[in-house]
Amino acid sequence: MTHPRTSPATPGADTAANPSTDHATDTRTDHATGTGPRPAAGPSEPAPGTTSPGTTPPGTTPPGTTPPGTTTLAAATPAELRDHVTAGLDDPARGWLRRALDEAAAHPGTHGPISVWELRIAEAGRRCGPEQADAARVLILHAARADAEALSRVYYQGTGAERRAVLYALPHLVPGPEGLPLVEDALRTNDTRLLTAAVGPYAARHLDAHQWRHAVLKCLFTGVPVDAVADLDRRAEGDTELARMLTDYAAERTAAGRTVPADLHRVLTLTDPPATPSAPAADHG
Repeated sequence: MTHPRTSPATPGADTAANPSTDHATDTRTDHATGTGPRPAAGPSEPAPGTTSPGTTPPGTTPPGTTPPGTTTLAAATPAELRDHVTAGLDDPARGWLRRALDEAAAHPGTHGPISVWELRIAEAGRRCGPEQADAARVLILHAARADAEALSRVYYQGTGAERRAVLYALPHLVPGPEGLPLVEDALRTNDTRLLTAAVGPYAARHLDAHQWRHAVLKCLFTGVPVDAVADLDRRAEGDTELARMLTDYAAERTAAGRTVPADLHRVLTLTDPPATPSAPAADHG
């Protein structure tokens, strides 16, 4: 097992700023066949005028379905998530996903330098298209019954997209705090997609008060909507230290002539609703 690499900690190095890293070539051998490099994920965006592989045409949504959002990815059962995903895939992509899930279920856990299901996670972007790839990866992790060790390997050796899938899968696959190092690593980055995945139900369950407060602040100054923060109402209620930190942050931005995020006033209200002053009116002058 290779030594875990750390996430980039600067905006210029994060995967949001460099989406090509989600489909960089990986030279690990496919141990299912014994030959060839690990398949690289496909492009994150289709060419102009074309449709992503495995997805419905642009501007259309299968009847009675909605694309799986971050809440669905983090909280849905595998059966619910599979319904969402398969409804948005074409027949070849559905067939590929079905085979990948069957393969992962038949050979769960880790096997040698890399397991077959890890290769399928790398293929998901190319096979299912960018709109459904995150959910497909989460489903494969579920089917493989990946434990904390396996999830850590996928996370540290994976692309930004694969790391997101691990974070979304944590609440269902790791009941204890063993996955916290992955959440903490993601919170050190400036990749807003990774941050969104990191502040889900697993973080709400296991981050201590200090870490959780700083995660909320990280969302505010990177522009991640606080709607992404799982269990926000319960954890913010009566948190006077969070209220102090938010007030200080608002004062710093005001003194610098910068706008205070509307989400900050929302969270501040949650900390102590009766005592919290209303947000100042916007300056239209």
